Amino acid sequence: MNALNMNDTQPAPSPRLPLEGLRVVEFTHMVMGPTCGMVLADLGAEVIKVEPVEGDRTRHLLGAGAGFFPMFNRNKKSIALDLRSPEGLEAARRLAASSDVVAQNFKPGVMTKYGLDYAALSQLNPRLIYVNHTGFLPGPYEHRTALDEVVQMMGGLAYMTGRPGDPLRAGTSVNDIMGGMFGAIGAMAALMQRGITGRGQEVDSALFENNVFLVGQHMMQYAVTGQPAAPMPDRISSWALYDVFSVKDDEQIFLAAVSDAQWVTFCDAMGFADLKADPLLATNNDRVRARLTLMPALRQRLAGHSAAELAAIFEKNGLPFAPILRPEQLFDDPHLQATGGLADITLPDGERAGQTARTTLFPLRMDGQRLGVRLQPPVLGQHTAELMEQLGYTPDQVQALQAQGAVA
Repeated sequence: MNALNMNDTQPAPSPRLPLEGLRVVEFTHMVMGPTCGMVLADLGAEVIKVEPVEGDRTRHLLGAGAGFFPMFNRNKKSIALDLRSPEGLEAARRLAASSDVVAQNFKPGVMTKYGLDYAALSQLNPRLIYVNHTGFLPGPYEHRTALDEVVQMMGGLAYMTGRPGDPLRAGTSVNDIMGGMFGAIGAMAALMQRGITGRGQEVDSALFENNVFLVGQHMMQYAVTGQPAAPMPDRISSWALYDVFSVKDDEQIFLAAVSDAQWVTFCDAMGFADLKADPLLATNNDRVRARLTLMPALRQRLAGHSAAELAAIFEKNGLPFAPILRPEQLFDDPHLQATGGLADITLPDGERAGQTARTTLFPLRMDGQRLGVRLQPPVLGQHTAELMEQLGYTPDQVQALQAQGAVA
């Protein structure tokens, strides 16, 4: 698995990117806020990450959090400021006032305490777009502490993902990541409106509301049918052949046929003429009603085939299928490699600092190009001096502030 790659070659960046010329300042940590900044940065904005002088906590997380910082902080600059010092706070206010967009994801009241909230900054820059990433939109829950797990549990997603009686969070930070993406969408919409009105505005993106949007299809199912949605492992599928099959050599593969035409193709490809001719299996709804007997029969018939054999048959006949892969296996995925879906970054922290690793790119092409890595995930305070001088500080002043610990 080529997770680490010592080749520092980067794909050629697009000659012009959509958000080139925009400045974004983010006061963010963990995943949600940094995702918003990463989206805007990948699209070409100058994104400046304001970190405490000791650094963003995610630089040094272990386990499931070990990839947070390098994943969500590429294409950004780092400035390290102590907001608890008057000098560091003044630099932060100057920086924020110089931006087109400010993004933050701290607890309610934190930015207000420092005078870095929208009400204060918009007095300095009426054109400012200000994006709050919170746990909940304003309402009865707004002061609760939210995590991805919290909103997955209370928002129905964990119920739908797990088996009955065994709620299970999704296998990635779905709400944090999508909440940041919705924040970026809101920022871009506000920028477009600013082009008409000349004024900025405040945008709110929230984990709980994001999660409810994700499960909205199941809520609508209940509204339409009167039947509560069952957890996905126990659901009544809309299609008869739409499941994971255990096959030869203890392998697994997902196979599907989601139309009557695909069912006929499947039966022809597998030599199941008797199933094709069975009048009780003539239509998709017939097959769904017969699933209790049909699925055991299909599992028995398919069990002697290897996953590779079934994949070849399904691909040849244009039928949906998928191998069951682990995340680390995707480094060797031929499609991702051929389409430029992975790029090298230099790890900024930890035991492997300075080594290169492969990261996933934003899943878009624009003008035929993938949105690549222009700036490596920054080391702490990598751009402090450069940015402070842009704000009017002399090199001597920057050195003095560094010596007293107000900046790093």
